[in-house]
Amino acid sequence: MRIGVVWKLFLLTTALCMLILATVYVGQSFFFKQYYENRKLDDIQANLQLFESDYRNAKGNTAAIQRLEQEFYRDNNTWITTLDRHGNLRSVDDFYAEMKVSYSSNESVHTDSNIRIPLYNLISIQEVADDSSLIKVGSGVTMTAVNKDKKYVPFQVKQDLGDYYWGNEQIVKSLAEKSLGDSFLKAGIVNGSITFMRGTIIEIRLPSENNVSSLMYDDTLFMGQIKQFQANLMRDEDSQHIDSMKMLDMVHNNVKYKLFINPIRSSDDSMVYLFAMASLQPVDEAVQMLEEYYGYVIAFALLLVSLVSFYYSKKIARPLLRINSTTEKIANLDFSEQLSITSKDEIGDLSSNINQLSQTLHSYIEQLQRDIEKEKRLENTRKEFIAGVSHELKTPLSIMKSCISILRDGVAQHKREHYFEAMVKEVDKMDLMIVDMLELAKFESGTYKMEMDVFQLDTIVAYICEQLSPEMEKKQLRVHVQLVPVTVEANQLRIEQVITNFMTNAIRYTPEEEELYISTVEEGEFVKVNIENKGVHIPASQLDKVWDRFYRGDTSRQRTHGGTGLGLAISKNILELHHVRYGAENTEDGVLFYFYLPKC
Repeated sequence: MRIGVVWKLFLLTTALCMLILATVYVGQSFFFKQYYENRKLDDIQANLQLFESDYRNAKGNTAAIQRLEQEFYRDNNTWITTLDRHGNLRSVDDFYAEMKVSYSSNESVHTDSNIRIPLYNLISIQEVADDSSLIKVGSGVTMTAVNKDKKYVPFQVKQDLGDYYWGNEQIVKSLAEKSLGDSFLKAGIVNGSITFMRGTIIEIRLPSENNVSSLMYDDTLFMGQIKQFQANLMRDEDSQHIDSMKMLDMVHNNVKYKLFINPIRSSDDSMVYLFAMASLQPVDEAVQMLEEYYGYVIAFALLLVSLVSFYYSKKIARPLLRINSTTEKIANLDFSEQLSITSKDEIGDLSSNINQLSQTLHSYIEQLQRDIEKEKRLENTRKEFIAGVSHELKTPLSIMKSCISILRDGVAQHKREHYFEAMVKEVDKMDLMIVDMLELAKFESGTYKMEMDVFQLDTIVAYICEQLSPEMEKKQLRVHVQLVPVTVEANQLRIEQVITNFMTNAIRYTPEEEELYISTVEEGEFVKVNIENKGVHIPASQLDKVWDRFYRGDTSRQRTHGGTGLGLAISKNILELHHVRYGAENTEDGVLFYFYLPKC
């Protein structure tokens, strides 16, 4: 029974929509995450109020305050500390450096006096404890501090000899932005907002290893937020800008945090900030555990979704995706893929039509490409032929024109026969050149089909050597012939033409009384024909160009030496139509031209 694709899509889409509605309903339970997060923040705020009350009751007792901080962290998994109105840690005094002052830009600080520099906001405990700090007891340093409310707040301690320093970079950046330039330190000295002190470090105090509270202040993220808060206090003209609890959002390494800043009055009526930082990662972990629990509850629904999705994908989505992929390839003229969808519905009919269309387009495009390629080759051959003939006929035509002018003007009447002979010679050259050009154009057109023969190669080479022997004797060349009896499969007439061109070329450019080597060597299923002339070399950069039409690489390869400059180009095309290897290379004292032929 044939079922239409419209009916299939209707049934499956209805089922999928109902499933989506059910999933949306179940997803409403995820409001729990927001609820849990708000509830945790409410609890922390409530506990902060209790901490505030206990802090006042401690009346400045450092041990009691540190115990409150530890208990608050244990109960709420939240760092907490107290800061004075300048952003310095208030309840700790176990990590500092003492400096003996030798110079101060602040008249209230006397020379030879000792001042204590809190280090929690300037450098980590671990860096000093590991002895990686270059500032040590006895180091000469310069301390820079902000004057705030008739007190100075150190934010940089720099080594006098070297670039190493302790410092709160947030304060430096904040003050530089406030002063709109790098000269904020000089400007601060002038207006009295910056204090410089020089001196020597006489003591560096580190927290005790048993002091649990120091672990809190060695947390780089927590201390970084304290430093930033201190920088904000130093930047603002009115340090009382926070008059109620603030709750700020922060993200670090994809983990959300909440910052709580609550200004209160201590027992001595001074301004104190309760500074707390809570990680919301436990909320995410709890929600994740809850999601895993709900996974068991909705297992049956997931199983149902999987079955429906599989059926939908197999019956509808997969065939459509395959059709889409195949049509994309057809659009890009790739007809290699055929659809194998045979369902008895509209999709099956569409698949069959696409296959038929692909085959038809493929055959038409292949035929069109062959026709275009053939036309391109013919057009290129015509253009190159016209360009080559036009270029090469200029010289003989100029010679003939000169001879005709001389004969017409009656100049040098006693040389009339010489000029007529010169013109006949140039006409013969032009005739030979045109014949060669037509032959080369025929090979390069791509329409020439090479017919193969079986013949004795050594007999052909010996015959050509005999035909060219007068030219060899004319230049008194010493010819060495070493031939191996072998039968090859090739076009005999064209191979004779190649051997003749190679040997004629070798004879033409070999100096008189030099040597010429002609040999055949069997190499596996092929025989190699070598023609080597001694006494001359072709520049290495010109070896690949000898196969170009009208190539004349140096003064020895001129028109006066005979030839049309097309012999090697014709040989190249003949050998490429045979699909064999060929080449030219310099030997120790000459040039070797070679090619291979398959043995029969």
